[in-house]
Amino acid sequence: MAAARQWHEVDLSSGKPTPNRVRARGLRLCLAGSGGGHLRQLLDLEPVWSAHDPVFVTEASAIASDLAERHRLYYVRHFAVGQARLGRPLAMLWAAIVNLLQSLRIAVTERPDIIISTGAGAMVWTVLFCRILGAKFILIDSFARFDAPSKFARLSRCLASQTIVQSAALKAIWPDALLFDPLRMLDTPRPAKAPLLLATVGATLAFDRMSAAVASLKVDGRIAEAVVLQTGKASAISAATHATDSLRIVETLPFAEMQALLRDAEIVICHGGTGSFITALREGCRVVAMPRLFERGEHYDNHQFEIAKAFAARGLVEVALEVDDLPAAIARARAKSPVMATTDPAALIGWLNNYLARVADGLDGQT
Repeated sequence: MAAARQWHEVDLSSGKPTPNRVRARGLRLCLAGSGGGHLRQLLDLEPVWSAHDPVFVTEASAIASDLAERHRLYYVRHFAVGQARLGRPLAMLWAAIVNLLQSLRIAVTERPDIIISTGAGAMVWTVLFCRILGAKFILIDSFARFDAPSKFARLSRCLASQTIVQSAALKAIWPDALLFDPLRMLDTPRPAKAPLLLATVGATLAFDRMSAAVASLKVDGRIAEAVVLQTGKASAISAATHATDSLRIVETLPFAEMQALLRDAEIVICHGGTGSFITALREGCRVVAMPRLFERGEHYDNHQFEIAKAFAARGLVEVALEVDDLPAAIARARAKSPVMATTDPAALIGWLNNYLARVADGLDGQT
């Protein structure tokens, strides 16, 4: 392992560095991923980063709040080029400037040996500044991308020491990338389920078209199960106007409570995020996807639709593009045998451990 070196830890409440202390183990790793599936995949790599000295960079979310209780973590401002496509160019520009300054401070303070990032756009400045300061960069293109590389990957690949993709289609586009497809079907017994339907819009954005549809179906008596509806912040769907004894409406849920609900839920209705799909399928839930659509101004592009199609083609989810499609999609999910699936990153973990060991040996040789 690399020799111990001096480093600064940052007091996240003030942003000021605390006094020097000796880092006694491993490489200094920066793990950068925005909310939802991007961050979840980094967490799945814990057997890699737990043996080193990790710091996380991400956007605000329930899963990030839980992570911050156990590990060093920085938040950066969310921004994406798609904000300009949705008519908010000034908001995008301001968020990008704030993110740039936050990322510069993180890179200068932490000076990681290696940065590992799963995207997305809000991680670009962090990757760039860490690379400029000498870090090696491992690019893991999002599991959400099956048919074409993400914008983050296309933009940052020129900086990558190694590029990793997770579908054969992307390997065909970038032959020099390493391919690790983590999706695995499970044949373990399905957990016992309660008469519960969980609807979740994910970690960051409200999705009122889906939330309103679920609330209306429950109020009209077309959903028999008890419903927990997580709407996201700034949602117009409120408990005051919709909730009943068997309909609970909340903006956000702590990560541990979300996991408990997934263990109990018979049906999950969610947006088109891979993190939401995998966590529900891992718990044996029947999954109905309603992806956010660019044409409706709900997202920066149609990648959620692409994800939902890919999972539906494998028989893992039912898809409802429109509100009127939702009752039929729920009925199809109820009628078919539930399936269980997960992501198994064992092969990727093995490769990363070998790569980091070689980097650590190189650093030892320099001391």
